[in-house]
Amino acid sequence: MDIPEVRRRVRAAIDQARRDAGARRERVDAASRAYDAFLASHAIPAFNLIASALVAEGQRFKVLTPAGSVRLAADTAPDDYIELTFDPSEDPPMVLGRSNVGRGRRSVMNERPVREGIAVQDLTDEDVLNFAISELPRLIARS
Repeated sequence: MDIPEVRRRVRAAIDQARRDAGARRERVDAASRAYDAFLASHAIPAFNLIASALVAEGQRFKVLTPAGSVRLAADTAPDDYIELTFDPSEDPPMVLGRSNVGRGRRSVMNERPVREGIAVQDLTDEDVLNFAISELPRLIARS
């Protein structure tokens, strides 16, 4: 194999990697902006509604909004929670839902996309509600 040909192919691979990285950064930035809007307009209001319904049913839960996420936590066991957060490491970036339940000294955490294959900007209140309701039985059994 000829050295100039190898160098040309290596340069082409480097250039392609730079273009791909730049395009990925743009996708992550756009998804991050969409996530901030989703959090404010869909996720936090939906979690507040769920918390209100739980309190009306005699379950003590509260909504917390640490930076970049929203969490529905049990009042009696703050390590028992359902949380939505942004995952920029995936391509395309996605909203991850987590649930954590304490079991003695250890915690059992489940993590999955809120809705598989849906872009951040396309998520709805219904997606948030479906995810949270599917995870609630684990938390309610503990509270």
